[in-house]
Amino acid sequence: MRYGIGFKLGLLLASFSLVAMGIVGYYSYASGRATLLAAAQRDLLTATHVLGRNFQANIDAVARDTLLLASLPASSAMVSSPESMPAGRDPKGLSDTFAAMMAAHPEYFQIRLIGADQHGLELVRLDRDDGKLVPVQTDNLQEKAHYPYVFNTLQLGRGQVYLSDITINHEEGAHSGLHKPTVRVASPVLDDSGKVLGLIVINVDLNGLFDRLKSDLPSAYQLYLSNHWGDFLIHPNPAEAFGFDQGRRIFIQESFEPVAALINGKSASVVTNIDAIQQAGNGLVAAFIRMPFGGSVQKDFVILGLSQPLENVVRETSKLGWNTVQIILVLGVLAILLAALVSRAVIGPLRKMVDAMSVFSKEHVVNELSAARKDEIGLLASSLNDMQNIIVANMRDLNESRQALEHLAQHDPLTGLPNRALFDDRLRQAVSQARRDKTHMALLFVDLDAFKDVNDTCGHHVGDLLLNAAAKRMQACVRHADTVGRMGGDEFVVLLTHVEEDQDAVLVAEKICKALSQPFDLDGRSLFIGSSIGVALYPEHGSDELTLSRSADAAMYRAKESGGNRVSLFGS
Repeated sequence: MRYGIGFKLGLLLASFSLVAMGIVGYYSYASGRATLLAAAQRDLLTATHVLGRNFQANIDAVARDTLLLASLPASSAMVSSPESMPAGRDPKGLSDTFAAMMAAHPEYFQIRLIGADQHGLELVRLDRDDGKLVPVQTDNLQEKAHYPYVFNTLQLGRGQVYLSDITINHEEGAHSGLHKPTVRVASPVLDDSGKVLGLIVINVDLNGLFDRLKSDLPSAYQLYLSNHWGDFLIHPNPAEAFGFDQGRRIFIQESFEPVAALINGKSASVVTNIDAIQQAGNGLVAAFIRMPFGGSVQKDFVILGLSQPLENVVRETSKLGWNTVQIILVLGVLAILLAALVSRAVIGPLRKMVDAMSVFSKEHVVNELSAARKDEIGLLASSLNDMQNIIVANMRDLNESRQALEHLAQHDPLTGLPNRALFDDRLRQAVSQARRDKTHMALLFVDLDAFKDVNDTCGHHVGDLLLNAAAKRMQACVRHADTVGRMGGDEFVVLLTHVEEDQDAVLVAEKICKALSQPFDLDGRSLFIGSSIGVALYPEHGSDELTLSRSADAAMYRAKESGGNRVSLFGS
């Protein structure tokens, strides 16, 4: 049987159409999948860095709490020698202080005051037990001198903090903290002469801390944490964590081989994809960072990581791939049956579609295909338009998510002001610019007076409202080119660029001080606070950002020591 030219041309066109659409569909699918995967890896790494910075910020906050408790007169009075029995010995008062701090920080398992004498006997101890705060009676207080966090802390000086390794708490009688992952933060208690009399220890609930930090992340994200050897400390499967505590070793680098570069110090961060075969289930996209932790040269870091199922990232591209296959099959059958009648009409539109898909795959530019025809060509054009729009929409969503994470990493989530990282960057740029232009600038450190009293009496909700209101008043007092940032807590900084006269910076500081001394009407209450403001000028009080910051900080502390609600210029 001899086939006519029409049949041969139709068969040729149908075969060409199938091959061309298959290539275009696969290339679009592969390109879209690779693009989505790369964006997901960047977003996951950004989220891991943000989580790491938040974790370090929380550990720093615990250290500050420890230093605060260690500096209390009641602490040094309690650890003084029993023979002297000073009037300030008040276990109940110190226990109440511990209780207030633990109420404000649900991630604290335990706070203790331990004496340097009597084999490290606990003098005051407050435990968390099933949501309740339990003061431990004198008969149940224990000797702790043999624990590393005790004898190592007793070797420290004033203002120093000891940070323990992350371990399982096996200290008997620890109530809710028993057999739970914990990190201990301790600081020595000294008398006026500098003699170490004891120490303050805060036990932190590691799981509770990370649960709180992870609450703002997508629910599909899974958290990993390992020590410097690679032993899992936190794992989505709790049975995999703290294997060394059960006589076995489970290493992160065995599950995620690229993490070995972090363990060996060859890299600071890695992103990787783990296929479904290795995971015995769904594949994973994972990001890990090496993060400083602890004080020893060999044990000065942990590995923090986040992962999410690969299926979540490529779900839309999988749908596109299946839709493309269906479209190709349907159009292939129709092309074979109708090729003799439509071959001339099909060749031109198909070429346009192939070109449009090639441009989209390479440049991600959507060329709207005409779908006015009511035949298969119109259906194909409409389907390809939908495919392009879906991919573009997915990429737009991913870009918006990445931008939101970048904004979160550089701005204070409460006030929206630049955080420490962004402010330090702007300060460096301002100092460099002033050095090049030989101009003057000023740095202001602002500390809100009596803010803790507002927090304690009115609650954290009113305290947050007060911080927001104070931030807006400070922004209203400066120029658009100046920067107001929040360092944390009730500490703010102000960067004044292009200061003509030294007195101009002082006038701005006094304007801020006056604005903050006015009453705040918040939540049906009229609140009064003040501010202690330190002013440092470039280059008179510092030719680099570190010296300038120290000068402004010293001036602020002098203003606070002078009674607060005032402005202090460094060196005057």
